[in-house]
Amino acid sequence: MKRTIFIGTYTNGKSEGIYSCRFDLETGVLDQYRLAAKTPSPSFLALHPNKKFLYAVNETQEYDGAKSGSVTSFAITDAPGGVLRKLNTVSAHGASPCHLAISPKGNSLITANYHGGTVCVLELKADGSLGKTLNTIVHEGSSVNKRRQEAPHPHAAVIDPAGKFVLVADLGKDTIERYRLEASGELSLEKTSTKVAPGAGPRHIAFHPGGKFVYVITELSRTVTAFAYAPDTGMLTEIQTISTVPDGWKKGSTAELFAHPSGKFLYGSNRGHDSIACYRLDATSGKLTLIEIEKTGGTTPRSFGLDPDGKFLIAANQSSGDLHVFAIDQETGALEPREGRIEVPAPVCVVVLD
Repeated sequence: MKRTIFIGTYTNGKSEGIYSCRFDLETGVLDQYRLAAKTPSPSFLALHPNKKFLYAVNETQEYDGAKSGSVTSFAITDAPGGVLRKLNTVSAHGASPCHLAISPKGNSLITANYHGGTVCVLELKADGSLGKTLNTIVHEGSSVNKRRQEAPHPHAAVIDPAGKFVLVADLGKDTIERYRLEASGELSLEKTSTKVAPGAGPRHIAFHPGGKFVYVITELSRTVTAFAYAPDTGMLTEIQTISTVPDGWKKGSTAELFAHPSGKFLYGSNRGHDSIACYRLDATSGKLTLIEIEKTGGTTPRSFGLDPDGKFLIAANQSSGDLHVFAIDQETGALEPREGRIEVPAPVCVVVLD
């Protein structure tokens, strides 16, 4: 059996946009590589809940004459090999959009705009296209790292499993901002902030599938912080902070974070160390135990993807321009390199179509 993979990239080099390939769920082999759609710097992708549409941020700093990036919608066509048909492009109302999330009802899309310091909510129409702007929320503040945290830098927007709250990791403020997700798809303007360690730089967020725990990977301090999560209120209570790199390693930064579908394991990527940190997850306490730190076979693993069955991890090495496939041991959570590898210019996001 094969599934389609969509790959987001940066287009300031050889890349032309979003690429696709087919992934063999038995062997881990990647083939039928092709350009799926041309679009500027689609650095983060997300699927609509109905799996008929794909959305991409365009991580640029100018759109339609304004200081802003944009968001583009695509229909996933029936053509073999993962071909996309562009629907439309609209403003993200902030520069350098770097992450997006789709509401469970499929009626809105939320972007985190890194240089814009904003969180933008866009209407999603029934035909999959992007509609009017529902919210534009401006973050304010800074933190202790004067070079990287001189201003707010929203880096991820993640919806909880119950579809009630949205958590936004702000790297510039060292906070996790919580908003209520309304039935209309808008965000409530009331928010609650949870602080992380000064200078840590929260980047991406992963929920435990059971909804009781939240994990935050910090870009600047190279750690993962575990929180207990209260589904009724969205409140976070810190449990633990654990390193993503070996003792004594002081270089580079983290990038992506995902929980295994089984809820037994957690994975985070290290740029500079060029590895995936693998953790065992205690379903009772929420605490993490390091399993191993596995090299990705390339350089600068900005992102990776897990297949929906949790059998494989596909690492995207931005600087070396390749994808590498790893089998996941279902008992231990350890990664085993497989022969699956393809060359992709500047890959920075991997989405597996279920």
